[in-house]
Amino acid sequence: MTSEEPAARILMVEDDAVIREATQLTLQRHGYDVTTAEDGLEAIESFEKLHPDAVMLDVMLPGLDGISVCRRIRETSTVPIVMVSARGDALDVVLGLEAGADDYVTKPFDTQVLVARLRAVLRRAVSDPDRPSPSADAGVEAFGDLELDREALEVRRAGKPVQLTPTELKLLIEFANNPGVVLSRSTLLQRVWDYEWGGDGRLVDVHLQRLRTKIGADRIETVRGFGYKLRA
Repeated sequence: MTSEEPAARILMVEDDAVIREATQLTLQRHGYDVTTAEDGLEAIESFEKLHPDAVMLDVMLPGLDGISVCRRIRETSTVPIVMVSARGDALDVVLGLEAGADDYVTKPFDTQVLVARLRAVLRRAVSDPDRPSPSADAGVEAFGDLELDREALEVRRAGKPVQLTPTELKLLIEFANNPGVVLSRSTLLQRVWDYEWGGDGRLVDVHLQRLRTKIGADRIETVRGFGYKLRA
């Protein structure tokens, strides 16, 4: 970010004081405006007051766990959320993603990786006025009863608005850019999550599950062994 751009506001929720303070300093050195919270209830209060640009949310928290906090935030907001898990257990990861998190990192984490993940989710945020257009083609496109308005970045199903998170919207746009084309997990991780290599296929699977719930289970077809494609 340049000196003329306002610093992105990050709400970091972490109960370990050492990790919290060290990570806060690291993020501040990278130009972020960081507010911290020590438990789940404080996280909810801080979120409602600050309206941050992104949330870094630990899974294991006193008072109200991170999964519950994520669900509470998703009731009213599509703000990007990066979950942090101490164990990296499959259950923790899946529950966090199903609750609405956009990405996750596991402890102990490389701070450069964390910064990269935050940058990626902030780029996907639809509220970013400087984001590049997802496609050179603008206008309203229809896929069955599903409508995608590229200019307004709005989605409607059977004429009713569909509320998508920035990651879900970016995922849908990627499919809309390639109608009928099978996209692999690795391709989606690269184009939607900005992963230059590797990545966890669970990110794709869980977000697709959430997206299908909102736009229709049969709208995105699974091609076993290859990937997924959008049905017209």
